[in-house]
Amino acid sequence: MSNVRPQPRPGVLSISAYVPGKSGAPGAAKVFKLSSNESPLGPSPRAVEAYRSVAEHLEDYPDGASTRLREAIAGVYGLDPARIICGAGSDDLLNLIGRAYLSDGDEAIHSQYGFLVYPIVTMGTGAKPVVAPEKDLTTDVDAILAAVTPRTKVIFLANPNNPTGTYIPYDEVKRLHAGLRPDILLVLDAAYAEYVSRNDYSTGLELVAESENVVMCRTFSKIHALAALRLGWMVGPAHVVDAVNRVRGPFNVGAPAIEAGIAAVQDAGHVERSRAHNDRWMPWLTEEIAKLGLTVTPSVANFLLIHFPGQNGKTAQAADAFLTSRGLVLRSVASYGLPGALRMSIGTEEANRLVVAALAEFMAG
Repeated sequence: MSNVRPQPRPGVLSISAYVPGKSGAPGAAKVFKLSSNESPLGPSPRAVEAYRSVAEHLEDYPDGASTRLREAIAGVYGLDPARIICGAGSDDLLNLIGRAYLSDGDEAIHSQYGFLVYPIVTMGTGAKPVVAPEKDLTTDVDAILAAVTPRTKVIFLANPNNPTGTYIPYDEVKRLHAGLRPDILLVLDAAYAEYVSRNDYSTGLELVAESENVVMCRTFSKIHALAALRLGWMVGPAHVVDAVNRVRGPFNVGAPAIEAGIAAVQDAGHVERSRAHNDRWMPWLTEEIAKLGLTVTPSVANFLLIHFPGQNGKTAQAADAFLTSRGLVLRSVASYGLPGALRMSIGTEEANRLVVAALAEFMAG
């Protein structure tokens, strides 16, 4: 029997597969999942109703162009619907960008603690991921510019960044863009943009509108709480939208997601309630956890990065096990190169208070 068998393209077997945050806590009476940055308030009731309305017509293909959803997004953000593409989560759109703009021998840059999907997308196309060092767990524009070579084709910038929760001001984003060749595509990943209230922050929509080499990706998984439906959108120059549409699957967004997305993006009240909840509990958690002697990276998103001293058994791994035994599921970020930290999503009031109490017990033990 021959040992010859089909082989994946070079680079694929070097990819470390993305591992989602764990969702279970064996033995715990009640589980609080705080590992995936999901919204503690859940989706808009309007979105749930819209989702259910599709149930009697599952035999029908969805609108392959997501026309009404693109028009709804455009209406909320003041955009041209022709320059919007919808996808099965922003992950889908990132992969489509990679397929359209990266090939063997190309390079794509991401920051040191950037979203793990960026190197996966890059290596899946045969291109090389290039890591730009961060400064104080924050994207360093000068480091990105220094990493640019003649082979650079794409730069992935998460702003705010996951898993650190940090961001760079809009002036820095513009400085980064100004320093790039016009043939390099700058991908602004603004998955957590709705949570940011800093005056010097911008999603980058203005830069997209003014440039031929900038796109912005957004998601319905976070503040809109439609993670189970896998829904995202991208806005960009007409020529980029045209290229990405050519490699996009003809029905990459399902009808239930389309209808729920329309209702969610138009429910401004639900978005504001979700933002208000985050604005209340983010500073409270940051302060209470810091009182325990733990370092918390200042975050503008809907999660916190908690650092453990690593001495006298007070490691992130030990804390993870301790919290999990109590049904409190946080996210290890060792795969991001941060073995001394755990990421915690902002949860319900009950979950937030339980985490602080459990961490106090852990640190005192």
